[in-house]
Amino acid sequence: MLKSFCFLDIGYGNNLLFLPENFKNTDMPAVHKKKRKKKVKYKKVVFKLSAKQKKSLENYCKARKTTPNKLIKKSISRYINGFDKSVPEEYYRTERQLDLFEEDGN
Repeated sequence: MLKSFCFLDIGYGNNLLFLPENFKNTDMPAVHKKKRKKKVKYKKVVFKLSAKQKKSLENYCKARKTTPNKLIKKSISRYINGFDKSVPEEYYRTERQLDLFEEDGN
């Protein structure tokens, strides 16, 4: 019966090594494939600026060596990060409520 062998050149001159295909080297740890990153889904947000506001935004970005998208994202990052699950009670507003007369618990 003919068995299949694989060829292994161990790099020491003319020393060649023939091993059976089902040979497993137990000294070498198994190499695990990297997990794929979850694909990020983006949503579009649209708002309008006047021509003067647009020109002002472009000039500011040019002076700061940034892009309008980066500037806007950085400006609103405080409001868009950390509230994806729920908003804490302290951020909700009730009608006709002023914070002037709240007691501090003293």
